[in-house]
Amino acid sequence: MKGSLSTRIFTGLIVGLVLGSMIQYLFADVSLLTKGLVGLAEGLGGMFVSLIKLMVVPLVYISIVTGICELRDIASLGRLGGKTFGLYMVNTVLSIAAAIVVGLIFQPGMGATLPNGASTTVELATTETPDIGAMLIGIVPSNPVQAFASGDMLQIIFMAIITGLAIQAMGAAAAPAMRTFRVANEVMMKLVGLVMTLAPFGVFALMISLGATLEANTLMSVAGYVGLVVLVLTFWILVAYPLAVWMFTGIKPKVFRQATREQVLFALSTASSNATIPVTMRTLTDKLGVSKAIAGFGVPLGATINMSGSAIYITLAAMFAANISGTPIPAGDLLTVGITVLLMSVGVGGVPGGAVVMAGVLLLQMGLPIEAMAIIMAVDRINDMFCTASNVVGDTAVNTIVAKLEGNPEPVSEDERLLDLPVDERGS
Repeated sequence: MKGSLSTRIFTGLIVGLVLGSMIQYLFADVSLLTKGLVGLAEGLGGMFVSLIKLMVVPLVYISIVTGICELRDIASLGRLGGKTFGLYMVNTVLSIAAAIVVGLIFQPGMGATLPNGASTTVELATTETPDIGAMLIGIVPSNPVQAFASGDMLQIIFMAIITGLAIQAMGAAAAPAMRTFRVANEVMMKLVGLVMTLAPFGVFALMISLGATLEANTLMSVAGYVGLVVLVLTFWILVAYPLAVWMFTGIKPKVFRQATREQVLFALSTASSNATIPVTMRTLTDKLGVSKAIAGFGVPLGATINMSGSAIYITLAAMFAANISGTPIPAGDLLTVGITVLLMSVGVGGVPGGAVVMAGVLLLQMGLPIEAMAIIMAVDRINDMFCTASNVVGDTAVNTIVAKLEGNPEPVSEDERLLDLPVDERGS
């Protein structure tokens, strides 16, 4: 394939989706295609996603440690963390408010009916609202090896932060450790670049599998609901975030959209915020000029707690389920729903299907018929793709704004760090 990487990814996405759809509707009787080619595409697409996920845990740990080491002082971490976390929360609250307003105006699902026997197709992975207290306590791992093996992002972020702080506190004596993490970070970014050269082919395989399994009849029955979710998320990606970045940083919306194009296409194909971490890091540092110190800290944190797209999805899904069951949510209960969605969105895993599980939990909490989940799950793949794209572009927008607010500090060199120390601590 020729052209820029984003162009090649887009080409792979469209061609794969068209080919998969042709297999489903024109060559459904050709087992060589429906089983052989589609099975091969599923395997290759799965391998590509696994290859991306393979890099996530070491990239998150190394980038955060490196980012903290490159801050000029520990006080910078407090300011950086406070601004990043605060903007992530503001972003999620605004997203929920927008979803509620849109849901009240357009009333998704109103007039539709639940399908017969829908409950037989529903199976939820969990039925409990995330316990925020337990989540905070669980940030501190009792077994670091298990935390890395399970990919628990909050625990990995915690270990990376305390490691970076320890290295910072040692001053010049930790110079070898700083160099090691810097080199390791460069290696990881190089690896990301190499893997991304395979992205057009991986996306092509993923889209063949998707196009060959989507059911048009199911999609058409809830086209209004799907269209509303996709429209709101697309507005957030193409309008809200670019305008916010422009207001705070002066970067023109067109420039921001161009910079995040590759990121959006990758998120659409993987539907995984965690798998998109390497692409988000690359977008921030290579295309938007954000300091590695800020990107290394903010991106992994955002992939864990900045789930504004998921919040929009969950909110509209709940309103759709309430309307389709003939029990619209009373206006007085919308604030409670919003607060619940805010807590749930923080607990959504950055993996495909994370949001739909939380939507099911919310339905149970609200006493809505679980049969509505049959429809929500049937179209989840479409909504989840745009939900993920909104999540990761939100990460990019917030970190770009934080970089501007913090003056986008450049990494501190070893010579600069030595000069900040007393003469007797500078070493030889």
